[in-house]
Amino acid sequence: MPLTRAFYDTRTAGRRERAVLVGFDRQDSVDPEESLRELALLADTAGADVCARLRQRRGRPRPATFIGKGKVEEATALLREHDADLLIFDEDLSPAQVRNLEKAADAKVIDRSELILDIFARRARTRESRLQVELAQLEYSLPRLTGMWKHLERLGGGIGTRGPGETQLETDRRLVRTRIANLRRQLERVERERAVQRRSRAGAFRVAIVGYTNAGKSTLMKALTSAEVFIEDRLFATVDSTTRRLKVGHKDHPVLVTDTVGFIRKLPHHLVASFRSTLSEVVEADLLYHVVDASDPAFPDHLAAVEQVLTDLGAENAPRLLLLNKVDRLEEEAREFARCRRPEAVLISARTGLGLGEVKRRTLQARQERSG
Repeated sequence: MPLTRAFYDTRTAGRRERAVLVGFDRQDSVDPEESLRELALLADTAGADVCARLRQRRGRPRPATFIGKGKVEEATALLREHDADLLIFDEDLSPAQVRNLEKAADAKVIDRSELILDIFARRARTRESRLQVELAQLEYSLPRLTGMWKHLERLGGGIGTRGPGETQLETDRRLVRTRIANLRRQLERVERERAVQRRSRAGAFRVAIVGYTNAGKSTLMKALTSAEVFIEDRLFATVDSTTRRLKVGHKDHPVLVTDTVGFIRKLPHHLVASFRSTLSEVVEADLLYHVVDASDPAFPDHLAAVEQVLTDLGAENAPRLLLLNKVDRLEEEAREFARCRRPEAVLISARTGLGLGEVKRRTLQARQERSG
């Protein structure tokens, strides 16, 4: 079983956990308030209610606790004031920092990566995605196993301290490494099956839908192909890929559309590595639909975050069609501004169907250009 800590435990049985968010202002980061807003949405998706927020403004993180001593005390006070159960950091923490913070605050502490991994574990439905998420969780957890067996360790140092705590820890590490190796073998078999499927679709024109989480990718998939996909107004509503046929042009030249997992800023690298076989659909696609929520004020940052992930995957030069979605939520003046700002884009509403005819026309054009 994955070793990241669930959001539902015996202390909070019967209710959602209550969380205090902790942000860290960096000069090279996006707007700190926007980042904390996104973290709050992630917490809600994972099953936690946000009751307070805290931001640290300093040049560098403190090695021992990431935030300063005064902020640790402030966070602890907020936990008590709001009867909260956990601290959620908007940055990745080292294992030592997590242990030090939990000791100081007497509460559970998780970082952004663990939060996202928890959401993926909840949302994964297919066998492949469950294997991928479990592998990512175990690889994340392995360096954090130290200290999980403190109740078995003896106090003091020197002779007599190498007892059951250390033995259990080493046993647990071996079990985790064995499970990781087993998961990798299973995913290699899945990847071979996926390669066979790709060869069987060699003659088809392949489209992959990419975009920031909650940009409307699954809604677009359903609108274009009538696919029965899960849709919810939450971050990472679905993490499973789906491939369906899109009817454009001559029926003897099929177009296959794949809805891929949503991207997000600071996506855990273990997760990207584990989903690499699934994301190969992006690298090998003939055309990318890059879906952007045009109604979100932060959409330029979201667009840049997706482009960075595509670069990391080696798909920076893949042909793409930029789709500014949810324009039905915009006033006409805002639509014109978006159209002038990104003239190459198609303005659409996957919910109402606005602009989908143009998407199909551009897709048919791209397929004809590939066929020569």
